[in-house]
Amino acid sequence: MINPKFEEYQNDLKIPESTLAWNLYGAGVENIGRDGKPESFNIQLPGDDQLLVRVDAVGLCFSDVKLIKLGGNHPKLYGRDLSKEPTRVGHEVALTIIQVGKNLTDKYKPGQRLAIQPDIYVNQRNTAYGYTISGGLIQYHLIGPEVLDADDGAYVIPVDNRVGYAEAALTEPWACVDAAYTQRRRLVPKVGGVMWIIGNQDDKTDYTFDKGLDAPGLIFLTNVPESLKEIVKKKISQGAQVIETGDIRPEEFPDFSAKSTAEKGFDDIVLLSPVSGKVVEEIAKLIAFRGVLNIVGEKELDGDSLIDAGRIHYHYTAYVGTRSTDISSAYGEARNRCELRTGGIALFVGAGGPMGQMHVQRAVEKGNGPSIVIATELNQERANVLRKIIEPLAKRNGKIFKIFNPNETDQSLQDFIFNISGERFVDDAVICAPVAKLMEETAKLLKPDGMLIFFAGVPNGTFIKVNLSSVFLNNQQLTGTSGSKLQDQEVVLQKTLRGELNPNRSVAAIGGMAVAREGLEALMNGTFAGKIIIFPQINDLPLIGLQELDQHFPGIADKLGENHLWTIEAEKALIAKFWSGSVK
Repeated sequence: MINPKFEEYQNDLKIPESTLAWNLYGAGVENIGRDGKPESFNIQLPGDDQLLVRVDAVGLCFSDVKLIKLGGNHPKLYGRDLSKEPTRVGHEVALTIIQVGKNLTDKYKPGQRLAIQPDIYVNQRNTAYGYTISGGLIQYHLIGPEVLDADDGAYVIPVDNRVGYAEAALTEPWACVDAAYTQRRRLVPKVGGVMWIIGNQDDKTDYTFDKGLDAPGLIFLTNVPESLKEIVKKKISQGAQVIETGDIRPEEFPDFSAKSTAEKGFDDIVLLSPVSGKVVEEIAKLIAFRGVLNIVGEKELDGDSLIDAGRIHYHYTAYVGTRSTDISSAYGEARNRCELRTGGIALFVGAGGPMGQMHVQRAVEKGNGPSIVIATELNQERANVLRKIIEPLAKRNGKIFKIFNPNETDQSLQDFIFNISGERFVDDAVICAPVAKLMEETAKLLKPDGMLIFFAGVPNGTFIKVNLSSVFLNNQQLTGTSGSKLQDQEVVLQKTLRGELNPNRSVAAIGGMAVAREGLEALMNGTFAGKIIIFPQINDLPLIGLQELDQHFPGIADKLGENHLWTIEAEKALIAKFWSGSVK
């Protein structure tokens, strides 16, 4: 049904004289806006290389909370004095172009809808919309070359008009979730990189290295069998260098790495027939950013190893391995999966928050995904919300879905899994809570060939105890991801249009521009189990959970889906009721 008031909003390209904005002037929620209110600024027309955009929807994110708490000390702000040069949070946005600068008229047009990929690189330096570039908690603003002409071109994605405003804003967090199941690790030796092959003096195995040995520019050999030495010397690329080191004791590893790699760490480390979990632990510390540790062996290690969970998430460090004598068989995407196992058992730890809900929803909606989905959540209220959102979806898709709350039972999680599946271990586990102890405990629930995804980031230097034997003996996967890319958001938009994904299931609360700061405080306090969406063009809408909507605005609530699901029709009704029109 046509909604005339919504169509008027959709097509309104008039430019008001002023815009409201919630700028951030320092660390702490008290430094958002002035005296607890948004500020009014004059709207400037776009320059030749700029767009004037209207902000239609903003998703509030826990990354915003980190920025608010740290202020100028946030790593992405590089020590910026916000009292003199404020920024603005809000990196999950839906935009409409209002006016186009003359140099951009061949690429953009008024009325065109956009989403932004906030993780932007300029001259290989990370900037970000909603951080170094002021973000979306504003009604109208200019975007220019800092977004439209960066290292990867324009960091904007065209949005089809069939996609709702909240849906478009949620493409960014959904892209982060979807990206967790795409390969982010480097799974072949680095071209021109530094490789270290470490053996032990008692190993007489005849190894081969059929693929990838011609990639490194420099190879160090330590206690490598003579047969492999000859292979290395024959297969290295022209101009590469091979250095035999002699024996190196574990306590000498850090100094050797620092001198050999200018303190950057080795791009690739190949560890042959290891025995000691402790030695593997020390060697793993020497992997470079996006480095790969390839463990080759046939016997279990003598114990666990402490590995840096933060680096798996933020640095994409990769642990691969094989029990084959062909070292190269450990590499490649065919051996190292990143997607949930078809028909498997998937466990999501700390799944009651907004991002955890998205992971669970994705698993349940995925046609060739797991058949059993288990979520853990300590907060019973959040667990109840998750159940209402996911159970009907699981039933429709023929999936088994269960929630485990350790506070509500004396049963162990492993027994809970067994009672549901008949198995004591899971094929895949996704950590959605940044708690090292949970990561360590969850690793023990994996099948020998299972996959553990570190989605929630813990700081680099956060070590957890893991038995790495299964990595080379059984092809177990330890992987993680941080953020998303342009193509990830494009994929999410296409899945949304095809009906494979419904981002609106993530929405828990809505609010207008006047309550944006209140929404951020609610996010900090965990008031709502899902996403909070702010509609900047609406001023008078209070912050309200979708489950309360029928008490206050029944006309909008009538447009919700099952279990208070946000819909495009509800969004249209909301705008029609609250939008008062722009002023010329």
